[in-house]
Amino acid sequence: MNPKYIITIIALCLSACSVLQPFKVFNTETKERSKNPENAIEYVCENNKHFFVRMLNKGADAWLIFPDHEVNLAQSTTEKNRYVSGSITLVISGEQSTLTDGDVLAYTGCKAQPLNKS
Repeated sequence: MNPKYIITIIALCLSACSVLQPFKVFNTETKERSKNPENAIEYVCENNKHFFVRMLNKGADAWLIFPDHEVNLAQSTTEKNRYVSGSITLVISGEQSTLTDGDVLAYTGCKAQPLNKS
C-alpha cells in the first residue's frame, strides 16, 4: 500500500477522534434546580439536612427528590407511614420523620415545612 494513503488514513482517523465525544450515561454537570419542586413538601432535618417528597398514586408512592437525583419509594404493605426502595427507607410520622439508606445516609428529626403559596 502506498505510504501516502496510510498517512492520509491516519490523519483522517485522528481528526475524527477530536470531533467525537464519548457518550455519557450520567450527566455530570450540575444544574441549579428551583428551590421548591412543584407539589413537593420540604423536610428539614438535624444538621440542616433537607430533602423533598412528592406523594403520588393517592399516597401509595413517595417520590424522594434531592438536588442531584430522584427516586420512587413504594408504600410498605405492613406500615402505611413507611416507604421503601431497596435499602432506602422513609418513615413519615409527624414530628420525627426519618430517611435512611443503609449505612450511607441517615436523616433524623425531619420536620415537614409549610408549603409557600406564592
